Order: sequence, then structure tokens, then C-alpha cells
Amino acid sequence: FLVGPGDCSDEPCDAFVVEETEKGFQCRVEVPSPLYKYIIGKKGENKKRLETETRTSISIPKPGVEGEIVITGQHRSGVISARTRVDVLLDSFRKKQPFTHFLSFALNHPTIQEKFLQFKEEVLEKCSKDHGVSSSLFQNPAKLHLTLGTLVLLNEQEIQKACDLLQRCKEDFVDQIAGGKPLTVEVAGVEYMNDDPAMIDVLYAKVHMKDGSDRLQVIADQLVERFIASGLMLKEWDRVKLHATVMNTLFRKDPSAEERSNPMPGKSSFKERESFDGRNILKV
Repeated sequence: FLVGPGDCSDEPCDAFVVEETEKGFQCRVEVPSPLYKYIIGKKGENKKRLETETRTSISIPKPGVEGEIVITGQHRSGVISARTRVDVLLDSFRKKQPFTHFLSFALNHPTIQEKFLQFKEEVLEKCSKDHGVSSSLFQNPAKLHLTLGTLVLLNEQEIQKACDLLQRCKEDFVDQIAGGKPLTVEVAGVEYMNDDPAMIDVLYAKVHMKDGSDRLQVIADQLVERFIASGLMLKEWDRVKLHATVMNTLFRKDPSAEERSNPMPGKSSFKERESFDGRNILKV
């Protein structure tokens, strides 16, 4: 990052506030405590290098204590440079965190739960001899849902921010599109995620609006758009694929697992999966 002295017209000055103090300039940045260690680096190397190269001093709260990182320096340009670099670091490490929450629509209506259990019974009765099919693959009926997207929320403030945004979305467009009434959906038919029906990892139920409209899709897409714009969610697809997972090979080892749409870098979640042959299930 090359920053010339004086004027910061090329810099995203308005993106953050640099205050003038008696001793120079300072900038505060709210950072969830789990990310402090990335700014500090091994034996404090990252922090030292940042301070030396930008001629600033960076104060970080104690581990586990939520608070602000404060960057101070004698030159405004140095503080801006340090802040920009801190932002880039935070951004890249946030992307590597496994997700903590997901945005979803619950499909926990008693009728759906009941029908889902019937589906499970029928599959186990007719297809249990097929390779890899076992009762541990099925979703918990109380947790049936449509996933819209995953979030990395690292402290209470970020969780609150997500809740507030969801509430604002409801007032801004959800109520209007839904007409203030619940949307009735039909869950019918199953589809699989990968290319080979003899080697399935995720089997999901298809969902569509009872009235044939695309209102559910519109709400889902707009919600995700707003969450991406706020920086709470990363853009993964152009539109939301509405699906209700009914069988997932991740559940074999971990019944509470979610579809990891972004497996941890370097660790492929598909290695430990044991796929199942779903050809008969699809036929039935």
C-alpha cells in the first residue's frame, strides 16, 4: 500500500474515521476477539511489522475481551495505511473461519415432519440393502429447513447486527411480498447434489410455492442480497437454491452437521464422506 503524504483523496477516507488528537491521529476499529491473534501474528510479528512499516502504534485488547483496536500515529497517512492493512488481514482471515450460523426458513410443520418420517421408514424398508444407506443419514425431523446462506458471526455484537438486519428486511420487503400472511409451500420430489446417482452425498427435497408464484425465491434472493451488502455473508451463488436436505452423508459421523458449502481450506470434507447409492430411492 503506497500512501503519499498529505491529501488522502485517493484513499477511502470516508470508509473509516480518523480523529485528530493532541499527539497526532488515531483510528478505532471494532474487531471480534477471536480475530485478534491474526493481527498480532506469531510472537507478535504481524503487529510489529505493521507498526514499523506504517510508523504507527497499534493497541489491541487482551485475548477474549471484546473491544476496539486503536491505531495511533503522528501522520494521518500512516494511520490510514495501517487501518487499510488491518482491514485486508481481517477480511482474509474471516473468510477462513468455519461458519457459525446460518440463515434459513424452518420447515418444521407437524405434517411435514410426519411425512418425512414416513419417507424415512419407506427408504429403510425398501432400500436399506443399497450401498451406504443407513438410518444415520437422515435429517432430524425437527431441524428440517431451507438454507439461504451461512454466516460467520464471531461475537454477540455481530449476532445482534444480523438479528437487527433480519428485522429490517422483514419491515422493508418481506411483509410486503408475503402480503402479511404465511407462505404455503409444497415439499415434493427428491433431487441429489452431485452428478452420479450411485454416489450421492446430499439428497434434498424440492420445495415450491403452492400458488405457483416465485415469492419465496424473491424473498430468499433479496434477503441474501441484503446480508451480502452488509458484509455479514459472502457471495457464493447468483441466486439461492431452495432445498431441504433430507439425507446427508455428513450426518453419519456428526448428526448436528450442516452442509458445509465452503469446506475448511485444505481439509476436504468429501474425503471422510461415505457416499450412498440412491438410484432405488429416486426410482421409488
